Amino acid sequence: MQAGRDYDRAILDVFAGRDPGFVVWQPRLEFWFQVNSKRGTLPPHLQTDDIRLVYDYCHASIRYFGRSGLGHRYRHVEITSEWLDAKRRRDTYHTPLGSLSEVHHYDAWNLSSHLTEYKLKGPEDFAILEFMLQDEEWFWDQRAYEEEVTRFGAYGCPQFYFRRSPIQGLFIEHMGLSNTIYMLHDYPDIVAHYVEVQTAADEALYALLCTCPTPVLNLGENIDAYMDPPPIWRQHLLPYYVRRTEQLRQAGKYTHIHIDGAMKPLLPYLQECSWDGIEAATPLPQGDVTIEEIKQGLGDLVLLDGIPALYFLPSFSQEELMDCVRRLVELFYPRLILGISDEIPPDGDIERVRAVGELVQELV
Repeated sequence: MQAGRDYDRAILDVFAGRDPGFVVWQPRLEFWFQVNSKRGTLPPHLQTDDIRLVYDYCHASIRYFGRSGLGHRYRHVEITSEWLDAKRRRDTYHTPLGSLSEVHHYDAWNLSSHLTEYKLKGPEDFAILEFMLQDEEWFWDQRAYEEEVTRFGAYGCPQFYFRRSPIQGLFIEHMGLSNTIYMLHDYPDIVAHYVEVQTAADEALYALLCTCPTPVLNLGENIDAYMDPPPIWRQHLLPYYVRRTEQLRQAGKYTHIHIDGAMKPLLPYLQECSWDGIEAATPLPQGDVTIEEIKQGLGDLVLLDGIPALYFLPSFSQEELMDCVRRLVELFYPRLILGISDEIPPDGDIERVRAVGELVQELV
């Protein structure tokens, strides 16, 4: 365990607008660690089954823990799964109104997946998904939460992400971007009704979030301006975000939203919501904005992350990485939780992660 770093206090100071006294270095190392553990490529000095030791080595804080407290179940929906082959799994949701199915295609290590078949194939399927939303129950498991906080609490502040907003959920989880756009054009009343149903169903989720002990909550939307251009953002996303962030703010929670794709067209609108920060904003050469443009768009909002993940690969020099770190600290500190936008790739150099941790100890 690292000495001399009160991460929980420092992170809350950043969100509260106070100087934390040091730069919080918070890369997300979980996927890098899982892949390299599974394929047997962890560096010899990091051969461990405890990721906390890797964070110690990198002089870093852990961002996400505490989500095990949030529970979800259905009352009248049965879920069955079958493997179609070594990489594809079909999940089927059986309801009194009919069934929906989706297919997950897993990566080389079976650690992450993408959908190759979505639940919703056409307008006739929306009623089934609406039934599922109205059938669900949310609950809080305080014991599970406390066990996770006991394990990781010295490394950060409890926070987690949760279900996406209605339209972003259709884009990413339930129907896919193209088919959702067609639905918005051809069947706007069906989509509008679905948004009403999920918004109502989400009340139980947000009531739980408002009363849970977690002080920071993330809208894990995975925003990309090519998928969510200003007309979509302003009409279908921003009103929902305003409603929920204000609800969480009144409950004393800090919030931030995950924008990990192109973002330049959205910069003028980021301060129209009462969230406290923007996570995963990615500057050039990986994203479509400069660090200075991100600063102008965020104003006094907290920046979480900011270092392009490409800088941890050998195609870029370590000096380019360090110059980026210095510029981010110069522009954003103390409204900064420094990290990698979005995560270090499995082939990224963990020694560079450690080097950033050493550098930031000298910058404030």
